[in-house]
Amino acid sequence: MTKKSGPAGWQEITTGSVVLRPGSASEYHTGSWRAQRPVWNNSKCIQCGICYIFCPEGCVAQSEDGYFKANLDYCKGCGICAKECRPGAITMVEEER
Repeated sequence: MTKKSGPAGWQEITTGSVVLRPGSASEYHTGSWRAQRPVWNNSKCIQCGICYIFCPEGCVAQSEDGYFKANLDYCKGCGICAKECRPGAITMVEEER
């Protein structure tokens, strides 16, 4: 039986889930584990940008027609955009699995 090799101690274990290079977070799609996703109703949207301002992930962007939407590759489904939307143009819906 061969002996398994590995780190000699905990100090030598590579830390996971850490962004080591500035600007590299965009390489990691993190939206796959959310339970809910935001859906915009553009007929209610007044294009104020509050959803864009309050999004903690920075995944809400304005499209060419002036309306906003979330990049679901990075959206965590926190619901802050929907909570802050005064006209109620954003609703959170259950993610289909």
